[in-house]
Amino acid sequence: MLEGSILQKLETSHRQSQRPIRFGVYFKNTLVALCHALEDHILSHDDSPLVITAFQQGKWYLQEADRYADIAKIAKQVVIMASADSGWAEHPTSQLPNVDLVGLKPEDAVSEEWHLIILSPNYTAMVLCQELSQADYGVAGQPEADLERKFYGLWTFEPELVKETVTLAISHINDYNPELAKRLTEYQKEIRSHLVTGEELSAVVTRVVDYLQTGQKNTTHKILDRNLVSNEIQAFLRMAQIMDAADITNPMAASEVVALTETICQLLDLPAWQIKRSRLAALLHRIDPLQRAESILTAGSAHRYQDDTPDIPPSCPLVPGAQVLRTMPRLRAIAQIITHQTESWDGRGEPARLAGDEIPLESRILALAADFQHRVNQKKSTNLSQEEIFAQALEECKQQSTRFDPKLVEVLTLLVMGLQQGLELPLMTAKVTSGMWLLDFRLDNEEKTGVEATSR
Repeated sequence: MLEGSILQKLETSHRQSQRPIRFGVYFKNTLVALCHALEDHILSHDDSPLVITAFQQGKWYLQEADRYADIAKIAKQVVIMASADSGWAEHPTSQLPNVDLVGLKPEDAVSEEWHLIILSPNYTAMVLCQELSQADYGVAGQPEADLERKFYGLWTFEPELVKETVTLAISHINDYNPELAKRLTEYQKEIRSHLVTGEELSAVVTRVVDYLQTGQKNTTHKILDRNLVSNEIQAFLRMAQIMDAADITNPMAASEVVALTETICQLLDLPAWQIKRSRLAALLHRIDPLQRAESILTAGSAHRYQDDTPDIPPSCPLVPGAQVLRTMPRLRAIAQIITHQTESWDGRGEPARLAGDEIPLESRILALAADFQHRVNQKKSTNLSQEEIFAQALEECKQQSTRFDPKLVEVLTLLVMGLQQGLELPLMTAKVTSGMWLLDFRLDNEEKTGVEATSR
């Protein structure tokens, strides 16, 4: 990590914090897809964001100059950091009243970075990377193909992290243009980012995934394809993390539900592929658009899936809220699990009014684990002991005999006995810089759920 770079300053500020930043390695084709998705989201939403970019070698990105002229029509302010000899100053885009160029010195570490930072009243996003050095590439050396170049860094929608990076970028700009830095600080204060809504974040995430999938179609390199797929799942995980963090009363819901779900799966002796799939569903189970999914299935059609194929759980393609995950074929099974977590054992739940074993097993497990976690979290502020909290939460779950699978309630009872005797469940948070490990359950097992592994 280059000394004095914005990336290095961000890493340093979080090195000793409780939330150290996890960085990843991205191929150039992945960064192109990410940046184009975020740029096009700006072009489709008239919300006057502050946009700060750094082009690693400005001369290679002059083809983006016309694109940034269009962005400037919508953005409140656009700042482009690039080498002084990049050619940007000669392009008409640089003459626009709300576009400012910062000509970086050759020795400036930021001249080796690739950034896109967006601070909008309605959302935040950024890509923050720098290319690997020749030494970093090792004995294999630098790749011959341009799209195979590797970059180290991160991308995120996390508001506080983006705001912190904006401040670091303005501080760096101050060394070159104090007056511009002063104006940017004023813009930053004016743009009071609201709490990100599920709808807004869903729109950004869907566009990112679409562009990454388009990148997959345009590459025949397996390693590049895997990097794109990994970032698709990272987009959803980042969305879920922000939705969790927005709930200040229960910000650890996802990681705690994952721990409960995985332990229940292990007590049931489920195969590894099913445990991994359940884990991913638990991580994503609170994605906001899915929580507000509306059923448009009629009661008479609710059981039609099982009439012809009794061993195949429903895919429920008509539930609109689940489409945010179904844009990615390998997540359709996960969308199905999450969609049916609101079913009831007696068949009176939503969205398909499935009953008993008609409900996918992973959905039944997720529903019970999420309900138990919610009840435990609610009681943490009471004067009850931990053992009493577990006991009361379990008893309340037992009272919902019409909603939960009774066999799973028995398994939860065993788990609670362990918790009362000191059993500790390891909490897992998603390592969003490497998403493939969450997706590597066998696709043939996805077919067991009746989910088609076809493209959109």
